[in-house]
Amino acid sequence: MGLMGRVPPLLRERTFRRYWTGQTISLAGDQISLMAIPLAAVLVLGADAAAMGWLKAAELLPALLFNLPFGAWADRQACRRRAMIATDLGRAALVLSLPVAYALDALTLTQLYVVAFGVGALTVLFEVCNATLFVALVPTERYVQANSLVNGSRSTAWLAGPGVGGLLVQFLTAPFALVADALTYLVSAGYLARIAPAEPPPAPVTKGHFTEGMRWVLRERSMRALFSASGTVQFFNFMFHTLFVLYATTELGLGAGLLGLVLATGAVGGLLGAVWSGAVVRRIGIGGSLVAGFLGFTLPLLLIPLAGGPRTLVVFVLFLAEFLSCVGVMIVDVAVGSFLMALIPDAVRARVMGAFRTLNHGFRPLGALVGGLLGTAIGLRPTLWIATVGAVFAVLWLLPSPLPWMRELPKREGESAPVA
Repeated sequence: MGLMGRVPPLLRERTFRRYWTGQTISLAGDQISLMAIPLAAVLVLGADAAAMGWLKAAELLPALLFNLPFGAWADRQACRRRAMIATDLGRAALVLSLPVAYALDALTLTQLYVVAFGVGALTVLFEVCNATLFVALVPTERYVQANSLVNGSRSTAWLAGPGVGGLLVQFLTAPFALVADALTYLVSAGYLARIAPAEPPPAPVTKGHFTEGMRWVLRERSMRALFSASGTVQFFNFMFHTLFVLYATTELGLGAGLLGLVLATGAVGGLLGAVWSGAVVRRIGIGGSLVAGFLGFTLPLLLIPLAGGPRTLVVFVLFLAEFLSCVGVMIVDVAVGSFLMALIPDAVRARVMGAFRTLNHGFRPLGALVGGLLGTAIGLRPTLWIATVGAVFAVLWLLPSPLPWMRELPKREGESAPVA
């Protein structure tokens, strides 16, 4: 009884436990791919900087191209779960093609680009369908707990995945390490096949069906504020991340191993943030958690361009900044995810999530491009000051909206009272 009392209530429910287990294993596999595919390009095929740029572009481009059309398609389906199973099987097949080609001495950069693009496209379809499956599995009053569990799995994957991926690459070579990632997709598909929640009915096809999600985002006041704040953070954060590794290694003198430890500390902060997020929402409400999360995510990063002096002090400052920032980002992720699940009507859920993700992902390459140009023109540290200060000001988009004053999640259709 003591052990069961410490298990979150949702994990005592077999259907959600199967869903969460599949998600957790798949997230761990994703981290293996993030290590193995670039290393396959560099170590096996001798890719240069330009080739690595094309590989990253192939990975990011599907989010810009397919969120809207896939969202429109998903809202017309009666069973999104079947589409998610198909995407898992498709991603497994694509990833497995790489070790097979390597074994046959036929692996090429072109195949890596195609696999990165294909996996990215199928991941977009999985995610827009997942938004609807989530609300079919989880009652509104448990959105925060469910999002905390999923984001906790994501942080655990961030923490353990790169290390496991590195070991697999070392002992199996990069292409064969991808077999482990393919297996995680198969496990995810197996767990999804073992659940059968009652999904919302498909939306009727009407005039403007394709653009309804975008129009809904732009006309709903809270969504506009949240999109503006999130888009601003995405832009400045990708300015920051484009230069962070270069700044840490060239100007601060960190080696690869120490830099890896700094990033692992951030993953620990993310895991704790996911654990604490439920208590934060209960204490200060969903709106207060949004504001606290945005500030908790962005303010600590001001320490990074400020870092200087003895090496020990520099390392301590970077550890502190990464840890606190990742605590904040998990609180804001849990709060935003729970708020969106409660606010968006089922009939347009996939389209709205597709539009929201398209708008946000659109700022990422822009931020990376501006960061690179400014870093070349005015230097790394001044550009990082612009990026970190600009990200802090993103919270100003929230203040004139109703969001900061919300204690409870919005009522979903059919509910008679707000849910705490």
